[in-house]
Amino acid sequence: MAKRILVVDDEPDIVKMVASRLQANGYEILTASGGKEGLKKCKQLKPDAVILDIMMPDIDGTGVAEILKEDPDTSNIPIIFLTAAVRSGELPKSQKVGNHYILAKPFNAIDLLQMLRRVLPDPKET
Repeated sequence: MAKRILVVDDEPDIVKMVASRLQANGYEILTASGGKEGLKKCKQLKPDAVILDIMMPDIDGTGVAEILKEDPDTSNIPIIFLTAAVRSGELPKSQKVGNHYILAKPFNAIDLLQMLRRVLPDPKET
């Protein structure tokens, strides 16, 4: 069964690019164009992971992540932040801050796929 990924970003081109790349690699994609919509879909559809922009006009990604982590039904969903707020050279080598992974925009799709494989290991590989 394909892993379901929720992509939340207010930039339609980013959503389209991420969605098409992930679909081509066997993921089922759900999308949201802002924080409020992302929260609603996440709580209703319980994706396996969330790819989340930080800078959004309604609720920023850090706010979305905090709300998801406070809810027992969504607290274990892994989050990957995609952001232009930091440059890749400013990230720790692991690209992990706290419980979340961070990928700087512009990003390499291969790096995103590798990060997803880290947060969603194949059950056959564990």
